[in-house]
Amino acid sequence: MSPELLLKGAILGLVEGATEFIPVSSTGHLIVVSDWLGLVDERAKTFDVFIQLGAILAIVWLYRARLRRTVAAARQDPSSRRFVLNLIIAFLPAAIVGFLFHSWIKDRLFNPTVVAMALVVGGVLILLIERLAPAPRVRDVSEVPGRTALGIGLAQVLSLIPGVSRSGATIMGGYSLGLSRIAATEFSFFLAIPVMFAATLYDLLKSWSVLAMSDIPLFAVGFIVSFVSALVVVKAFLSYVSGHSFRVFAWYRIGFGAILLLTRG
Repeated sequence: MSPELLLKGAILGLVEGATEFIPVSSTGHLIVVSDWLGLVDERAKTFDVFIQLGAILAIVWLYRARLRRTVAAARQDPSSRRFVLNLIIAFLPAAIVGFLFHSWIKDRLFNPTVVAMALVVGGVLILLIERLAPAPRVRDVSEVPGRTALGIGLAQVLSLIPGVSRSGATIMGGYSLGLSRIAATEFSFFLAIPVMFAATLYDLLKSWSVLAMSDIPLFAVGFIVSFVSALVVVKAFLSYVSGHSFRVFAWYRIGFGAILLLTRG
């Protein structure tokens, strides 16, 4: 396998890890960067999905102690049991819609033009939500009501459109529904675990026939870079949102989306 191809894999791993958990759309960025790098075949699309595992394992590693405690206490502790149930509730809407329309979404919507429009619209919505500045009622993910979890899950359905951003939809959905910035962000992180594992494994099963043993080095490089970069970005992001709004991400989305639309026009 050529060093040039491995470098492209590392670039895409960096893009995935850096953008997966902030509200700018990792899928959108991967589509655009893959297009720039000339990696647009079915194998490349499967690679883009696979490296998400690296990013999600970064969340599992960072929150390993809390995840272990929650799983161990789920049978006896009502708070832990409610938290797990809320993640299931929030997981189901996007899982059902994604399962039913996976092929149509991948064939029709995975292109830079859709990404650009979704980036701009999403940026405008973030600015509107920040302007409304909803008062926080929930400050810890263990206190999220079931109806709020469902609302976040419905918001997540929008993220099936590339460019909307899964983290953006769930964070801003939670924030709009009364979660504090930190609680909304952490709930988005935890919700990403079942969502991204399910989406990645489902896509790999459907795309298994296009892969070969020779792809292992490329996939390994992308996976490792994605894991490491996600570790760094998630820690920095949590520190940032504890004292700042999400406006900077909104303006980034609008600017990046506008550039994409202009350059493709």
